[in-house]
Amino acid sequence: MTGTPMIINALGQLDNPNAPQSLAAAGDLNASGEQLTVDARTLAEAHASGLTAVNITLGYVMGDLPPYEHTLHEIDVWDGVVARHPEDLLKVTSVADIHTAHRDGRIGVIYGFQNAEAVGDDAGRVAVFAERGVRVVQLTYNQANQLGGGSMAPADTPLTAFGREVVDALNDRHLMVDLSHSGERTCLDAAKHSSVPVSINHTGCRALTDLPRNKTDEELRLVASRGGFVGIYFMPFLNPGGHASAADVVEHLVHAVNVCGEDHVGIGTDGPVTAIDDLDAYRARLAEHVARRQEAGVSAAGERADTFPFVVDLRGVEQFRELIRLLERRGWSTARVEKVMGRNFVAYAERVWRDSDAGRGTPDAQTGLPWEARSE
Repeated sequence: MTGTPMIINALGQLDNPNAPQSLAAAGDLNASGEQLTVDARTLAEAHASGLTAVNITLGYVMGDLPPYEHTLHEIDVWDGVVARHPEDLLKVTSVADIHTAHRDGRIGVIYGFQNAEAVGDDAGRVAVFAERGVRVVQLTYNQANQLGGGSMAPADTPLTAFGREVVDALNDRHLMVDLSHSGERTCLDAAKHSSVPVSINHTGCRALTDLPRNKTDEELRLVASRGGFVGIYFMPFLNPGGHASAADVVEHLVHAVNVCGEDHVGIGTDGPVTAIDDLDAYRARLAEHVARRQEAGVSAAGERADTFPFVVDLRGVEQFRELIRLLERRGWSTARVEKVMGRNFVAYAERVWRDSDAGRGTPDAQTGLPWEARSE
């Protein structure tokens, strides 16, 4: 492949983890946007990697912060970050914005949640978030919440009645319903209930590694069959021993394509482009951070003090190009590689965001028709 294709990271971050501010926040359970470092190195390396757009996590995920108020504040923080770097960053609220970022050599920033706790008991808040530019909403984190079960809740925890109401509101506002951290039944329930295709933006394949953060073939197949999207992460959960490699990422991508089809799979690394420079020092801090997550009850099975929350040989500026090389070596065509690296996410966003309707809601999202029967 000559050149770098459009690269969309369905779940990542913009941060320089080596900067003093980010180092100080590394042990926090729920670091805020203000504690991340979007500096010259962050931007230069994101550009150098070929990144076109990234879905970042903002807002409440866990802890004692007031979910709704903290989330609104986080949106303000990221609006400020984007505004301070107009030559480098572009807030993405439509598919057209992704194409603009690609054309202009900027990095599209997609606002997303990893927990819908901020909705509280009022599905009407979905409209507030949509109008503020949020475009991806993950229903649960690892625990159960008022919408349904997370990956560490009992697997048969269903999508609640309120969860169905929130999914309807997300459909109406053309926001992505992300089921990445959900438990199995909540995932299946939400995928069946949604009148708009849903996503699993960062996960692995449980058929290869039997951990709750990975999705079963039934979940993957259902999401894809209804026009959805599945992103494979660069996380330790890809290997039963916890020390995942680039080869594991390839195997999970191959399996996901075999189950879902090549039009429904992408990447969601769950990490930044800029790599941690001093792994020895990081290893010393990691045990404390893992212990804090376990004590707070927010960790997932497979998180251990001796496993990095990233793939060591697939990080830094070359991570995307290295993955492309490995996929090509596996025999993938240029067209398939380009789909998985970004085109599939864009196509999925076209099916959900409906560009000019995003944030306002239109009746067609509530037709209840199967995805295959609706026009795109």
